[in-house]
Amino acid sequence: MHSDPGFFLRPIEPRDDAAVAAIIRSVMPEFGAGGAGFAIHDAEVGAMSAAYAQPRSAYFVVEVGGKVVGGGGVAPLQHAEPDICELRKMYFLPEARGLGAGNAMITRCLETACGFGFKRCYLETLTGMDAAQALYRKHGFTPLCSPIGKTGHHGCDRWFIRAL
Repeated sequence: MHSDPGFFLRPIEPRDDAAVAAIIRSVMPEFGAGGAGFAIHDAEVGAMSAAYAQPRSAYFVVEVGGKVVGGGGVAPLQHAEPDICELRKMYFLPEARGLGAGNAMITRCLETACGFGFKRCYLETLTGMDAAQALYRKHGFTPLCSPIGKTGHHGCDRWFIRAL
């Protein structure tokens, strides 16, 4: 767990599923990612705690004032080398932005991925998510020219990877 003056970061619990689904369904359209080919339509969105209870997977939520306002996680990258994980579904409501929660979340996710034995971390995003891309670059992610694995997120047009 991570506590900061403005927020609290902890592992997801089943009681968080509805809040996390609502965050994903609210934030993704804000950035033009509401259509086909985006994570908003993944089956796991409605039951994130169960989806990330799988081996080598973890999802964390951010609370502000007792309210879940963001989340992010890691899991094996599907149809890729077994040493590659994916930083997945890292989204924050506006009230969570600017608090340092993104830095804390990405640090926690990368540390967790290392603990699971992954050697590289991949992520997908899209044009317009400029603050997120700046955060990824700050944490050592470098751009790729094309996607790897098979996430089904063909709407994404930016891909990054980082050695762990």
